Amino acid sequence: MYVPAFSMKQRITMMANKYELIATNPDGSDGALLAFAQQKRMAFKEQVTFYTDDTKTRPVFSFKARKTIDLGSGYDVFDANGQTIGWFKKEFGKSLLRSSWQLSAPGVDASGTERNPTIAIVRRVWEFVPFVGEIPLPFIFHFDFTEAGSGQPVLSVERRLSVRDRYRITVQDQRLDFRVAAAMTVALDALQSR
Repeated sequence: MYVPAFSMKQRITMMANKYELIATNPDGSDGALLAFAQQKRMAFKEQVTFYTDDTKTRPVFSFKARKTIDLGSGYDVFDANGQTIGWFKKEFGKSLLRSSWQLSAPGVDASGTERNPTIAIVRRVWEFVPFVGEIPLPFIFHFDFTEAGSGQPVLSVERRLSVRDRYRITVQDQRLDFRVAAAMTVALDALQSR
C-alpha cells in the first residue's frame, strides 16, 4: 500500500502517546484518517499498535522491539496477520552526534539521518544541560532516508512548529509500504531520545 504523502499529529495523555496518521490531499490539505496509534509509556518491551481509528477495535499493523532491553536490536513491523513487512533500528554509534536509522522493507534498504547537523549537535547539548533538558525541545528537526546503494530519496519526515508534535511525511519511493513508513515516523517521535 503506497501513500505518497501524509501527516502525523500527536496527542499526549497521562498514560500514552497517541498518534493520528492523516492522508494529504493533492492540494496539501488534510484528508482522511489512515490509522490511529497508541504507545504506552514505561513499557518494558516497546510495542505500538495501529488501528483504523481511535476506538481501537480493528488493528491494522504494528511494530515491536525484538528484545526487551537491548536498544540496538531493532524493531519489526507486522501486518494485521502478524507477518513481518519490514524493520528499522537506530544506529547508536552514528547517532552520537547526528541521529541515524536503518529502514528495510521488501525492495527497500535505506538509511536516514537528521537533515541539519548543527541542530543535531545543539539538541544534544540542550538535553545535557541540567534543568534545561527537561524543557520540551524547541528545535525543529527533519529526517531524510535514502536508498543504501543509489542514494535516491526514499522517505522524508519533517517536524512542524506547533504546540503538539506534528509531522509532514513524503514518501518518494513507491516501493515503501505506507505501514512501514508510518511505523518509522511514529518511532522517530516516540523513540528518538532512547
